[in-house]
Amino acid sequence: MYFNREHLKLLSLSEREHDLTTDIIVSLSSGGNSPPHPTMAEVARHIISAKERGAAVILMMGGHVIRSGVQRFIIDLMEQGYITCISGNGACVIHDYEFALIGATTESVAKYIKCGEFGLWKETGYINDIVNAAYKEGSATPGGYGWAIGKAIYEGDFPHKDISLYATAYRLNIPATVHVGIGYDIINEFPNYDGAAAGALSYMDFLRFTQVVSSLSGGVVMNFGSAVMAPEVFLKALSMARNLGVQSGKKISDFTTLVCDLHDLPEDFTKEAPKDSPAYYFRPWKTMLVRTVSEGGRSFYVRGKHADTVSALWRAVTQT
Repeated sequence: MYFNREHLKLLSLSEREHDLTTDIIVSLSSGGNSPPHPTMAEVARHIISAKERGAAVILMMGGHVIRSGVQRFIIDLMEQGYITCISGNGACVIHDYEFALIGATTESVAKYIKCGEFGLWKETGYINDIVNAAYKEGSATPGGYGWAIGKAIYEGDFPHKDISLYATAYRLNIPATVHVGIGYDIINEFPNYDGAAAGALSYMDFLRFTQVVSSLSGGVVMNFGSAVMAPEVFLKALSMARNLGVQSGKKISDFTTLVCDLHDLPEDFTKEAPKDSPAYYFRPWKTMLVRTVSEGGRSFYVRGKHADTVSALWRAVTQT
């Protein structure tokens, strides 16, 4: 027997107490909260070089990046051609969509889980309708999950679409890939959720992401706050790209990785933590800072909050 979703009671977002509003969005004029960062300055030089070469510059992120209010910094880097692909999980889409629609996002899990209302907000479930429609269009849809969401926000009645990363990516024709996990996101709760549709469009995004990784030589891949999705998706995509590269005599090794997170890493993070250490299981370290760059790349780690690290990156790139 399966759980019957048809009898779930859905509430309107107008009834939800929002933890975040657009007031958190930091303007470019403020320049962010952090002082100039020497590591970001070095990463910025590699980003600028990548742009000049036409190499990929990929920004991978977790949902908390959207919640930290740094949208305008990322959008400006996209508009100037310093970011050529953005990749996120399902939470990124949800927060981006809600911000664009109502200028607010995020709820108290502790409060709403008690009464069985957590995540069951009718308007957020419209994301499923967008994905389902794109899936039904099949080959007529040129993009995947991120493209469908970006198009819907950009062309739809969304009062705050100017701060949407996915609408911006659609407008600029920049790949915006979404890597979902079934059961991870609140929209999985809804009666209109179709796992086949979501899975198919997300897999299209994975293949699109892998194609971008094929152009990573001389480029940069960055991970802001994604402990599992980013390192795991990047690992598989890089293996696939290198597999074809080896066959054609193209080596994908000379690239830069940047990880920004809150973990305390040792000064020398170019070697993996020992297997008996809990730090060994922090995938961004062993995967993005060590293993994938061991054939000639370089890696950087910056500890800090996204509001500080993203704005510091923006400042370093635009003021170098």
